[in-house]
Order: sequence, then structure tokens, then C-alpha cells
Amino acid sequence: MSEPPTEAEKRTRRRWINFGEFVALAALIISALGLWNSWQEGKKGPTEVVEKSRSIPLVLRGKAEDGGRRLAITPVEASHALESLVLNFPGGKTVELGDDGDLAASAVESALAEPGERKGNGSVTAKIDARYVEAGQERRSAHSYLLRYRWEGGGLFGGKSLRLTGLTRG
Repeated sequence: MSEPPTEAEKRTRRRWINFGEFVALAALIISALGLWNSWQEGKKGPTEVVEKSRSIPLVLRGKAEDGGRRLAITPVEASHALESLVLNFPGGKTVELGDDGDLAASAVESALAEPGERKGNGSVTAKIDARYVEAGQERRSAHSYLLRYRWEGGGLFGGKSLRLTGLTRG
């Protein structure tokens, strides 16, 4: 049979029991602290998560109307509402538009610094400064756009007239 344990073996065994009790007691304390912490957070009420919408940059589009006699400039994003537009042409000439964004071809013709040859298709870069409303806040935007046009008409007694064809971001 086996021999009875010696006194040294009994002491070592008691030390391991004491160490195991210490680890169990530490685990109990840590669990109690975790329970107390979650209970304290429960007193504060539910956490409200509010998603903030990001601002969407203003992008404009132009649609020729009335045979090119005017260009309807509108925001691409439906959540944007125009307040005013100011078109700055080369040579320092400006054209101001209201919230409807209707640009007349005659206003562009008079703003062109040097019309040059009044033939065919052409384009001019214009800086558009816009004031608009998004999500109840007034915002501003300034970007360069390429305004495309064509010359039409002429003949024996008639002069050429400018017709607007489109607007793209440049």
C-alpha cells in the first residue's frame, strides 16, 4: 500500500489550498465589482444614440429650356434649397440669380468679355458662388463650372444669338 504523507507534503498541500482559496476570493471580488458597475450604469437610463447627418456638398446641374434661351440651374441633391447664385465670368463681370436659378442667354452674352467669333459651339468657365439651405442651416459653396453655349442664327439681316446648352462642374 501507499505510505502516509509526510509532514512536509501536508504543509505543501495546505499552501496550495490556501492559494486556491485566494484566487477564488479574488474572482468573487472582481465579479462583485462588475455587477456593481453595471447596476450603476443602469440608473442613468438608456443611452440615446443620435445619428448626425453629414453635410452633402452642393453640386449644380443646368438644363437648357426655351430652346436654349435660358438655363435652369438646380441642385442635384433634393435636400438643398437655393437662396441665391452669383456667376463670376472672366473679365470681372458677374450675373446674379435668385432662388429660381434661371440664367438668361442674353445675360451670358453681355457678360462674355470677348465674344470672339460668333460661330458654332463654345464654352466659358464661370465661378458660381451659391447660398443654399441644407437641413435647416444656411451654407455657402463656390466652385468653377463650365457653361456651354452655341451661336445660332445670322443670315442676311439677322444677327447671331447665343443659345445655352448645358452646365458641368469644371
